Amino acid sequence: MILLVDDNLQNLKVLGNMLQETGYHLLFAKNGIQALEAVKHRKPELILLDIMMPDLDGFEVCRQLKQNVQTHDIPIIFLTARAEQEDIIKGFELGAVDYVTKPFNHKELISRVKTHLELKAAREALALKIEELQQANLTKEKLLSIISHDLVNLFNSLMNFSLLLTEPEELSVEQKNKYLLMISQSSNQGYHLLKNLLDWLRNQTGKIKAIPVTVSLKPLVERNIEFLNSLAKNKNITVSSGVDSEATVWADQNMLDTVIRNLLANAIKFTPNSGKVEITSQQQASMMEISVVDTGIGIKPEDIQQIFQGSHYTTIGTGNEKGTGIGLNLCKEFVEKNGGNISVESGVGKGSRFYVHLPLPTQP
Repeated sequence: MILLVDDNLQNLKVLGNMLQETGYHLLFAKNGIQALEAVKHRKPELILLDIMMPDLDGFEVCRQLKQNVQTHDIPIIFLTARAEQEDIIKGFELGAVDYVTKPFNHKELISRVKTHLELKAAREALALKIEELQQANLTKEKLLSIISHDLVNLFNSLMNFSLLLTEPEELSVEQKNKYLLMISQSSNQGYHLLKNLLDWLRNQTGKIKAIPVTVSLKPLVERNIEFLNSLAKNKNITVSSGVDSEATVWADQNMLDTVIRNLLANAIKFTPNSGKVEITSQQQASMMEISVVDTGIGIKPEDIQQIFQGSHYTTIGTGNEKGTGIGLNLCKEFVEKNGGNISVESGVGKGSRFYVHLPLPTQP
């Protein structure tokens, strides 16, 4: 879409005919005020802008467009009846990319319009590629950080406790049981971390798709509570389920499993010793609400907006548990991939309540 701005109707007609013959879609404005109003409703790919206009000349229109973050990247070609060097320099200083003199030469006009549209498309493609490369670099850095720190620490823990168990004559039964529990906890943490990492990488590369089916919530929740039992037991935390036996949702089962596991693990992580975590369900119109409530330390108001941002936010748990920052980010992305939404209510020292809303199975 190209916006033509000229107070001379004959010029607009000539320009319009030239460009429409080439197949371009056009917008028209008879003065600077109309031009500024037009771009608010529909952003053009290019603007052909007359310099000499009453009330608001082309220079002022260009200045305002370039100062606006929504329109500063639109290429502007000035239309002028004269090729005064001062006018040309002033136009370029204001951000114009080119100028065309009147009377218009058909081939010159079409050539310049085509060139600047192609340059704009090339800049946008380059900017998109740079963004993709930056995201890929962030993903790589995050992956290397997790492998070099979190996974290495987990394997060191497993090897150390396993080594201690190779000398049974020096260990009491109580010590053996303690080390076995620590190995079990480290194994569970390692599995949880690897599962999150693999899901996160697949999601980052677009290789994971939601395949929704009817999922019964109660058995899925109970499996995850059992899986996380050793982590909860280590902090004497009671994890209970109030999920209705008839509760079902329309979602990808693997994604939902990841969401429930991460929400429960997060609640355990930020709940002090002897605390409580409860997961419940409640049908609301066409959605099922799943809530995970804990008696934990809560979240600062200024941190609420950051908790779903993945690699940008991570904190230490009440038992000095470390995290990668991708668990809640996965929850948000997976819930939204399944047509739902996730939110949280919390306050410092008041615990947290996470809400997940997912579609109900379609009735036959």
